[in-house]
Amino acid sequence: METPWTHSTVLLNEAVDALFNNEPDAEQSAADGTYVDATFGRGGHSRLILSRLSPLGRLIAFDRDPDAVAVANAIDDERFSIRHASFSHLNELPGNSVAGVLMDLGVSSPQIDNPVRGFSFRFEGPLDMRMDTTRGESVAQWLATAETDQIAEVIREYGEERFAGPIAKAIVARRQERGPISTTTELAQLVADTVKTREPGQNPATRTFQAFRIFINAELEELQQALETSLDVLQPGGRLVVISFHSLEDRIVKQFIAKHSRDAYDRRAPFALPKVMKLKALDRIKPSADEVGGNARSRSAIMRVAQRTTA
Repeated sequence: METPWTHSTVLLNEAVDALFNNEPDAEQSAADGTYVDATFGRGGHSRLILSRLSPLGRLIAFDRDPDAVAVANAIDDERFSIRHASFSHLNELPGNSVAGVLMDLGVSSPQIDNPVRGFSFRFEGPLDMRMDTTRGESVAQWLATAETDQIAEVIREYGEERFAGPIAKAIVARRQERGPISTTTELAQLVADTVKTREPGQNPATRTFQAFRIFINAELEELQQALETSLDVLQPGGRLVVISFHSLEDRIVKQFIAKHSRDAYDRRAPFALPKVMKLKALDRIKPSADEVGGNARSRSAIMRVAQRTTA
C-alpha cells in the first residue's frame, strides 16, 4: 500500500488573495481571468484558485515532478490543465495572456518524506534528488565523476557552506577508496564526520543536501528564466506572486522585482526618455505565528508580490 505523504500548502489564502486583482480599475473581473500555478506540487494553491474562478476562468499548472502531474491529472475540471514541464516553460504561453502567475518554490513534503526520492538526510534512500525522475542525472551519478573543485564550488555557492572544501575532498577520497556514494545516509554520515561544528539544532548535512538539490535541478537558473518570462505573459495589471524558502531564492526574486520596479535611464543617451518600469512592488509577507506553529517547514517562507504595469 502506498504511503499517503501529506503536504501543507504554505501561505495558502495569502497567496491566492494576492494573486487575484480585484481593484476597481482592473480590466476584467479577476474570476474570469487565466492564471498560472507554476509549481503545482500537490495542488493546494490550484484547488483554491479553481474555487474562486468563474466558468470563464482558466488555470494552467506546471510541474516537472511526475508524481505531482499524476495528482494534477486526477482533477476533473475543464477549466484546469497541467503541463509536465518546469516553470521555465512559461514562455510557451501567449504574450499578455495571463492575469496572474504564482510560484511556490522549494521542495514539497511528499518529495522530502518519500525516501525513494533521496531529498532527505533523515531517511535511507538512493541519492537521487531530481525533481523530474524521467530525465537528467541523479546526485549519485554526478558525484561519481565530478572533480573535487567542482563539488566544492557547488557546496559553497548553493549551500553557503564554509566547510565546502573539506566535504568535497572527503567525497572524492571515499570514492577512490570504496567507490561512489549511492545513498542519502552515506552522504549524511560522511558530512557529519567531516563537519565538526554546526549551528545548534541543524544537521551537519543540511547545507550540502540543499546545495546538491539546487545544482542537480538547476533551480536558480530555472527561477531566473521563469521570472523574466513572467513579464512577457502577464497582462497589464497582472500579479506575480512568489514564495521562496531560502535566501538564495529570495535574493533573486527581490532583485528581480527591484530591477523592474524603477525607471531605467540609458547613461549613453542622457536626453532620451527612460525605459518605463515593468513592475510595481506591492507586498512582502511571512507566515503567521499560528501557521509556523502548525507547519514548521513554513518558518523560512517569504512571499513577494508585484504587479505588471500598463507600460
